[in-house]
Amino acid sequence: MQTELQLVLASASPRRRELLEQIGIHFLVQTADVDETPLAGESAVALVERLAANKAETVRNRRKAAGETDLPVLGSDTLGILDGELLVKPDDYADAQQMLRKMSGRQHEILTAVALATHEGIRVAVSRSVVRFRSVSDEEILAYWRTGEPHDKAGAYAIQGRGAIFVEKLEGSYSGVMGLPLFETAQLLTAAGIAVL
Repeated sequence: MQTELQLVLASASPRRRELLEQIGIHFLVQTADVDETPLAGESAVALVERLAANKAETVRNRRKAAGETDLPVLGSDTLGILDGELLVKPDDYADAQQMLRKMSGRQHEILTAVALATHEGIRVAVSRSVVRFRSVSDEEILAYWRTGEPHDKAGAYAIQGRGAIFVEKLEGSYSGVMGLPLFETAQLLTAAGIAVL
């Protein structure tokens, strides 16, 4: 028996796929390549909302133009913030080392926006979480870098991987820090008539 598709996920992230599967959603993946450059004077919240919405709308418009099935499209984007600066993917080891040193013994904020584009328009929700790191030594940073895990992660760590050993405290959404806040996602899906349970 083939299960009916409920939506399209506009993300190549394996973590977002795992999280949607965790709550039993049946979906297909179609990625959206959008310009992630912040606009002049744009706040972090406005940026993360805009990027999530752009991803969802880009895929929805592409599907519509191709005459594909009219499925809701889910987009998401995650940003880390420390001292007013965005925590992005590191360019190299020196970049990752600098980020992880800054986060050591301190807390940073993770914003994840989730957007659902349907025939009725687009709705966006934002999850805010605060993550506190314990003190991390340079030796640990180097050993962590050598695992390969931080190379393509915003903020140079993955909370669902080995990076979890640095997390002393989390206030907010664990799934949001991973990249898809399930509470907000389920609310958007339910409001759009998509069965979550």
